[in-house]
Amino acid sequence: MATAKASADPAVWSGLQPLPAMSEADFLQWTELLRERTGMHMPKERKSFLATSVGLRMRELGYRDYRSYYEFVTSGLAGNVEWAALVDRLTVHETRFFRDPRSLELVVEQCLPRMAERIRAGGQAHIWSAGGATGEEAFTLAMLADDYFRRCGVPLRYGVTGSDISLHSLATARQALYPKRRYEQIPPELRSRYTEQLPDGKFRIVDSLRWRVCFAQFNILHAASAPPRSMDLIYCQNVLIYFDQPTRRKILDGLVQPLREGGVLILGAGEVIGWEHPLMTRTGSLDVLAFQRTT
Repeated sequence: MATAKASADPAVWSGLQPLPAMSEADFLQWTELLRERTGMHMPKERKSFLATSVGLRMRELGYRDYRSYYEFVTSGLAGNVEWAALVDRLTVHETRFFRDPRSLELVVEQCLPRMAERIRAGGQAHIWSAGGATGEEAFTLAMLADDYFRRCGVPLRYGVTGSDISLHSLATARQALYPKRRYEQIPPELRSRYTEQLPDGKFRIVDSLRWRVCFAQFNILHAASAPPRSMDLIYCQNVLIYFDQPTRRKILDGLVQPLREGGVLILGAGEVIGWEHPLMTRTGSLDVLAFQRTT
């Protein structure tokens, strides 16, 4: 356990110095902390990524070695705050609007019609973008839902929740402000309705859609703690790649609980092999990894 002095008084060193080598003991210590706190699996093949990500953050704060920085991160309130900043470095992943056309086709052709039936019967529909990083995925799903319900004359009683473990990513998502290069990722007929261009070349999601989407920090490892039978669609792509196979199965078992009967879970292709659950059955085309809750 670190002392108060070790946490408060790191050794200052020059940014021109190279990062120290991460020993095998350091690597095991950091990967165990990452697994314990987030469930994430860091294989040996990614040791250089871990060393660089931790090392650069460590250098920003003035720590000379991985051990002293580890002691700081694992002790006290300041360490908890720093841990949140470090997790941002280790988990932020690339995303974009309308990323997987095949999965989104399943959303439009199978999931949204079922949601429309629920709404017409007096209910509401809810979509969860799990591990959606900076919000592009959540807003993509919101655009598709809003457009579909409007075309079908269905009351707009729906909501989208975007979650991620990274506070930095969530801050970007809540701003709903994106660089110009992402504008072309959105189909023209949807970008004209759901975005507004700004003088500096960036664009923002329009308020009417932003109000339909909320963002929250959430560790997907705790998926089973989400409100039961509350979701019509859980969209969870390129998230499970951070976990080993046993943890992936644990997460998937947990994601079943928030699904309503008939609700659909859509994953990234190849993220899990051979997973089965008594309440779930494969659905959609063979090139999309999706499961529907049967009861």
